[in-house]
Amino acid sequence: MIVDAHCHAGLGDVMPDPLGDDRPDAALHRYAVRARRAGVDHTLLMAPPSDDYPAANRRVARIVAADPRRWTGVVFVGTRPDAGRIGAMVTTAVDAWGFRAVKVHWRDGPMTDEVARVADARALPVVHDPGGDVDQVAHFATRWPDVAWVVPHLSSFADDWRAQTRFADLLVRLPNVHTDTSGVRYVDVLLDAVRRAGAHKVLLGTDGPYLHPAAELAKVRALPLAREDLALVLAGNVRRLVAAVRRAPATTPVPV
Repeated sequence: MIVDAHCHAGLGDVMPDPLGDDRPDAALHRYAVRARRAGVDHTLLMAPPSDDYPAANRRVARIVAADPRRWTGVVFVGTRPDAGRIGAMVTTAVDAWGFRAVKVHWRDGPMTDEVARVADARALPVVHDPGGDVDQVAHFATRWPDVAWVVPHLSSFADDWRAQTRFADLLVRLPNVHTDTSGVRYVDVLLDAVRRAGAHKVLLGTDGPYLHPAAELAKVRALPLAREDLALVLAGNVRRLVAAVRRAPATTPVPV
């Protein structure tokens, strides 16, 4: 089985389609076709960077509800714009919609205890893109040791290999810190991180629809991994992390 742990439901209002296609589902449709051809069986789906995460999360919920065998939802929150309501947003997403992780991006503010607290209470993995701020990851991963922190791109989508190598040290040292492979271009840095930290700390991620899932999958398959380790990266690790989520049954349906 192959599970993509990092995909967005389109390009969003913050990052428009570079081809000028303004249809709301065009980019996700392109991803879905490419992922199916590449052999991806299931995908964790989150909103793209947005100026309105409550609305963006509702759109993801509709997509997931239409095909739950294909998608699992991730609730995206902005630590600045959504401060004070993150718990309510996560409760709706997890209990009413069945979402299985929380996403935070550096453009919306630094990580906060508000996010960590709700993730800790629900055993939710936190997908945290810190924009290369490895010290921030170290602070919160140490402060909240029972939270699984999934840091995409080895901490930097911007090819900051210095940040990525510093993060690899953290990946080795802290048992609750994980990474995904999306957008990592310095393959030797990725290989070093996998060798030192172990395959159980690494998840396949494509960062679709921005990146091509077949290319990201080929990169992982090119790593010299034992068969059982490759299985962990391709599906086992993410399935283990999301299986622990504590979900309370919704008392009333929440429309999306």
